[in-house]
Amino acid sequence: MTVCALLLVAAVGCGPPEATGNDDATAAEAAYVKVVNVEVRTIEAADFTSYIRLTGAVEASEDVVVSSQESGVIERIIVDKGSRVRAGQPIAQIDGEILAAQVDEARASASLARERYERQRQLWEDEGIGSEIAFLQTKFEAQSADARLAFLEARFARHTIKSPITGLLDDRYVDVGEIVAPGTPVARVLTIDRLKVVGGVPERFGPYVREGGSAVLNFDVLPGQSIDATIAFVGAAVDRQNRTFPIEILLDNPEGLLKPQMVANVRVATERLQDVIVVPQDVVLRTEGGYQVFVVAEGPAGPLAEARAVGLGPSFENEVVVATGLAEGDRLIVTGHQMVDAGDRVREVSEGGGR
Repeated sequence: MTVCALLLVAAVGCGPPEATGNDDATAAEAAYVKVVNVEVRTIEAADFTSYIRLTGAVEASEDVVVSSQESGVIERIIVDKGSRVRAGQPIAQIDGEILAAQVDEARASASLARERYERQRQLWEDEGIGSEIAFLQTKFEAQSADARLAFLEARFARHTIKSPITGLLDDRYVDVGEIVAPGTPVARVLTIDRLKVVGGVPERFGPYVREGGSAVLNFDVLPGQSIDATIAFVGAAVDRQNRTFPIEILLDNPEGLLKPQMVANVRVATERLQDVIVVPQDVVLRTEGGYQVFVVAEGPAGPLAEARAVGLGPSFENEVVVATGLAEGDRLIVTGHQMVDAGDRVREVSEGGGR
């Protein structure tokens, strides 16, 4: 039924007759009664969740730039970009020939120092030969040799550059033959099976957004699909430039359809209310003193429009919570409310469902 049809005004009687005098005209005007066709909805209590809308950016839950820890020439690229890697898997090799020779030398020196210490210990502890200072000297030399060997072995191990996380080797910054130094970026590894959406929430919503709260995500690349997710992090401080605080929302990406730096449309739940009165926002009319709606009431001559002042609560999209002024069972005028005044006769031509 169209809105135009609902707003037809009917007249009671056959209209004013031909004027035969002032009394006849007055009587005809008194016989004319305005009746407005309206659509009503019986109010029922319902649950309501309000949301705020944000724009977020997709990021990998782990995004690491792997850098060299030693100096040298890149000898071999073990894993190229686009490949999946495991945590601890080698991805590149630095030439370590000189350091390998130093390790061999240190290993031999450590072996000799341990042998000298063992013999000196036997002489001093078992036979009482020699001096305590000589015994302690050989012990110190053996410990120093072992420490130097461990140091060189650790440096040599770092000539093999390994991935610190499991993920995708998304980029490589060096080629075979290039010289690297400590801190030189070698590759970028990121996770793609587990992502996070990062966004900023206006500070006025601070009391409503908590870790563990729910959010709904939509992506332009996945039309018609919504993803329910959980807020994993809520920032403690507000950015002084844009007056927002950061949040992070985790989501799984097993099929790899989403990629870092994609744009996400985010709805974050703020208030959850139970058994409240919820009405369409467009039936609420602003007045000088606040807001009002029209309901159908029974009058002496039949149904009529009754104005109700209402107090409003949270809203989302085209729905708003009515905190005061309405109750379950009230018959709310949802179409035709802009054509009636308080006390006008109305005719119910249709009734919608609850809420």
